[in-house]
Amino acid sequence: MAKVNTKEEAKDVSKIVPEFDKSKQIKSLASYSLLGRSGLRVSPLAFGTGTFGDAWGAHWTTNKEDAKKILGRYLEAGGNFLDTADSYQSGQSEEITGELLREISNRERVVIASKFTFGTHPGDPNGGGNGRKHMIEAVNASLRRMGTDYIDLYWVHNWDTMTPVEEVMSSLNNLVQSGKVRYIGLSNPPAWYLGRAQTIAELRGWEKLAGIQMQYSLAVRNIEHEYVDAAQELGLGIVPWSALANGLLTGKYKIENNKVTGEGRMASTWVTDPFMDATTPQMINLVEVLKTVAKELGRTPAQVALNWVTNRPGVSSTIIGASKLSQLEDNIQALEFDIPEELLTKLNEASKPPLAYPYFFHEGTLQEGVKATTEVNKFRRGYNNPR
Repeated sequence: MAKVNTKEEAKDVSKIVPEFDKSKQIKSLASYSLLGRSGLRVSPLAFGTGTFGDAWGAHWTTNKEDAKKILGRYLEAGGNFLDTADSYQSGQSEEITGELLREISNRERVVIASKFTFGTHPGDPNGGGNGRKHMIEAVNASLRRMGTDYIDLYWVHNWDTMTPVEEVMSSLNNLVQSGKVRYIGLSNPPAWYLGRAQTIAELRGWEKLAGIQMQYSLAVRNIEHEYVDAAQELGLGIVPWSALANGLLTGKYKIENNKVTGEGRMASTWVTDPFMDATTPQMINLVEVLKTVAKELGRTPAQVALNWVTNRPGVSSTIIGASKLSQLEDNIQALEFDIPEELLTKLNEASKPPLAYPYFFHEGTLQEGVKATTEVNKFRRGYNNPR
């Protein structure tokens, strides 16, 4: 441990523990961060194993031999965070993930995240949702499929609109107390539900949420209206999914006449974010701006898009996927460079989401009216803005 010799050195904490110097950007898969306000260390890119299996068709399939090479390379490069779910490939993803880990890695060195919510038993009214009965059966089934006795991070995959939040949080707390789960989080929740869940857990002394998993990319920035501030206020690490917008931000697709064409699942099969319209004027312009910025930097569009999202406020780790080793290598290289301020501004302007009510009340001239033509600073000198 570094010794502090003078009062001046003591003031500059970055000289003692440079890994906590927030002015330094992520540079490799081994640049670990805490997941929110928890003690769980995760790599800046999480590897999603949703293509491990063949139940979803050819465009969503990575054969086992390739999966082993890709996963091995990810771990070798310093990655430690794997993301799967009980519904991925009808359970095959969890099975193959567990099998490959037993072959190539030490289970204790890897953070395994899985999810539950979606129905896995057609015809069974308790075969889906977030109620206690399904939750307990789901976690036990996931443990069996992966061949492990605990899950590091267990996500509620989706809000089921019915189960009382108290039941969800008390049941998740019980799973942590039982040792079957180490950390918990929510994926795709309404913001009000997220705030209520974390507050209830805090007030009742239950296990608190460590993170939220949300769709977030240059193409879809809606969470900036509400969730980014909420996550930082509530101590939650943001874990973006679909950071490349199902491949749109790789620049490999052509968009014309309201149609997406090219080689890849976006042009030929179903996608995980069907509500994103890739054919709007803003999307078309965004892709062109992204290509231009990438060319100026000597990088690929995918690398620039990933670099952008990994360095956004509140983001702890970003989920990536790869069906080829070359794709993984390209993604890892996204961590190796800085985007200059002027190019970052171009990306931010091209991707800026429209303000909806009531968010336009919180910016610009309306906020000036709140201040009654006086100058008001948010924080006194000497205090850090928590956001």
